[in-house]
Amino acid sequence: MKYFVLTFCLFFNLLAQAQLLKKLTQLRPDSPWKLTASVRLQFPSFHPQGMVKIGQYFYLSSVEVTRKRQDNDGGAGIGHLFKFDATGKLISSITLGEGLIYHPGGIDFDGKYIWVPVAEYRADSRAVIYKVDPETMKAVEVMRVDDHLGGIVHDTEANTLNAVSWGSRRFYQWEVSSNTAVSPKQLRVDNPAFYVDYQDCHYIGQRKMLCGGLKKYKTAPDAVAFALGGLEVVDLKDNRPVHQVPLLLWSPTGAPMTNNPFWMESTATGLRGYFVPDDDAASTLFVYETYLK
Repeated sequence: MKYFVLTFCLFFNLLAQAQLLKKLTQLRPDSPWKLTASVRLQFPSFHPQGMVKIGQYFYLSSVEVTRKRQDNDGGAGIGHLFKFDATGKLISSITLGEGLIYHPGGIDFDGKYIWVPVAEYRADSRAVIYKVDPETMKAVEVMRVDDHLGGIVHDTEANTLNAVSWGSRRFYQWEVSSNTAVSPKQLRVDNPAFYVDYQDCHYIGQRKMLCGGLKKYKTAPDAVAFALGGLEVVDLKDNRPVHQVPLLLWSPTGAPMTNNPFWMESTATGLRGYFVPDDDAASTLFVYETYLK
């Protein structure tokens, strides 16, 4: 009976991922999004980074900076993983990291564990990868890497961990059961896409991940920069985007909806997106839906 239940759950998850992937590739810059809810988070959220939705609950990684960075020294702070409900109420939380390693990045859920990278708050630094049981909120250290990791996904079909560096300029891949004896310099692959820097990524099946991010642009050298958000479906077999689309949604503060944490799911008529683009007291869970033919 247990084997049957596990097989059914796996089949259902693969089907849901296939539907999500198909709908994501139907997205266009002019796809109409409708705001269906905005929920203010009822707890100190600091600087949110990554988010997954598991059942009725949300899990949000966030960095609390207690001393700002000076001359690229990394500063000081505390890494958090929050669990909250659809009303914005905090259910539980844990801290992650140690010493200078306090900056959580984008997170992923593989059906059993939440994967969280925590790094120093500077490029070309160090990171620790954790897996967290969403029921108990117990974290287990998996490996350490000599680079800043800004996001991670678990490719459950290849059984690999795939990560992005600071600004998502580099890709990494490891076997889940491997050690890190190989230097990151020997593993890294340059990201061939540039129009947005990935902030949060999620595995969506068929050896692909969905990443959200942003980049600032100017219309003239002396013009004020504006931030453009976007979504990219990336093929993990060769680290190349197979679908790229700007997301023309901004919060009341002017932050793109993909400024940091996001989660996307398939609906009967299209897609539903969850976003937390703003920090501290402005942190709000925005829910948008789009209809796709």
